[in-house]
Amino acid sequence: MEASSEPPLDAKSEVTNQLVDFQWKLGMAVSSDTCRSLKYPYVAVMLKVADHSGQVKTKCFEMTIPQFQNFYKQFKEIAAVIETV
Repeated sequence: MEASSEPPLDAKSEVTNQLVDFQWKLGMAVSSDTCRSLKYPYVAVMLKVADHSGQVKTKCFEMTIPQFQNFYKQFKEIAAVIETV
């Protein structure tokens, strides 16, 4: 996973970015130059986010299946909260 140089947001931070696109795909790492048989499933995620000026940045990262399931659950919870506002 790629480390971010941006400071973490706290509950009082004003968020001005907008999620423009969310894409994911399931992959399987089957081998590497140091391991002949990995058989390691992962999820590759690509987010496109527009900042307050409209500039779109792409963020790509990989997660394990359990990490992605937790990520998805959190997104569903956020969507439910947003619908009540």
